[in-house]
Amino acid sequence: MTLDDLAAQVRACTACAAVLPLGPRPILRVSTTATILIASQAPGTKVHISGTPWTDASGVRLRTWLGMTPDEFYDPARIAILPMGLCYPGRLPQGGDCPPRPECAPLWRRRLLDAMPNLRLTLLVGSYAQADALGPGRMTDRVREFQHHLPRYFPLPHPSWRTGVWEKNNPWFVTDVLPALRAEVRRVLG
Repeated sequence: MTLDDLAAQVRACTACAAVLPLGPRPILRVSTTATILIASQAPGTKVHISGTPWTDASGVRLRTWLGMTPDEFYDPARIAILPMGLCYPGRLPQGGDCPPRPECAPLWRRRLLDAMPNLRLTLLVGSYAQADALGPGRMTDRVREFQHHLPRYFPLPHPSWRTGVWEKNNPWFVTDVLPALRAEVRRVLG
């Protein structure tokens, strides 16, 4: 099966239809030539509506962190985007999005990753992606110690509006991590 065939199957998935508040709409970008994978949590409502990953304020912040234009970011030949949950999971009662649906990653993730042989760097955006790749641990510690996970992984916080407070409390992120992130992305992209 080709990656295109597999992606078509993923986009037709309805495994969680009964529990998804906006219904199924798997959102991903995959490519056999991509060298960078952005692994994140799950799409939000704006992304669910647009059908394009990271078309919200978090996406603007992430692209700023990466030092990438939208054209660079959305070039599927170079950048793959595969969240832990492919559909919008809903809202928590106290605010914020629900965690990614637990059914999603076991159904599709390994098969999709195996079909992308040229991945050289995975950006682990947020604690769910970090836990999947690295096991249990604290997000802040992983981001601070990003060098320990290179060259395969680069852990990052989720770029939501809440991260603004986290950035102020962790100034080393802007001074130390972001320049290294941009350099690593440029190195991998050539």
